[in-house]
Amino acid sequence: MQPQEISLPERFTEASLKEKIFFSALTLFAEFGLNGARMEQIAEKAGTTKRMVVYHFKSKELLYVQVLEYVYTQIRTSERQLNLADLPPVEAMVQLVEWTFDFHATHPDFIRIICMENMQRGRFVKESAFLREINRSALDLLEEVLSRGQVKQLFNAAITAKDVHRLISSFSFYHVANSYTFSNLFEEGRDPAEHTDHYRKMAVKVVLRYIGP
Repeated sequence: MQPQEISLPERFTEASLKEKIFFSALTLFAEFGLNGARMEQIAEKAGTTKRMVVYHFKSKELLYVQVLEYVYTQIRTSERQLNLADLPPVEAMVQLVEWTFDFHATHPDFIRIICMENMQRGRFVKESAFLREINRSALDLLEEVLSRGQVKQLFNAAITAKDVHRLISSFSFYHVANSYTFSNLFEEGRDPAEHTDHYRKMAVKVVLRYIGP
């Protein structure tokens, strides 16, 4: 699957310098984390000055929060566009697993940002009501698919959306976050992309077996 084109946050569409600062920050936060990325680096990468970074975003922490909110908004917005309600429950679940796996595989900066936030023990996620609210849609989507399958006795009635989301995310996240170590230790250093199709199919099989009646 080809990497998806990143759409700009609506509030940036009329401010090209602000866009450059924002996406420079995203790249540097993904590479070095909040503590490692410096305002001077962000400014240099955006082709501007630290003063302009502060003018647009006030502080590095506030800029980081906007980046964190942005990467989560990207996955949740794209997820809601799948129109799973139009598909039979099993097909809907397969499409959701495959799509989630591919999204992670083609958005490595999303993975790195989330890894960095976990290294900070979820400090900013914990403080953000916006992030909790927007991510609720991931469980709502799964609950809708699961409930339709459970009514038809296709899925185990005891399965919860939270557990299924954790299972899908675990497979998808691990494939990217641990790709370098796993590839070098167990796959003779081959390009992790060579095995994407294999592990995507494995993820589908595992999820379907877990939720089965």
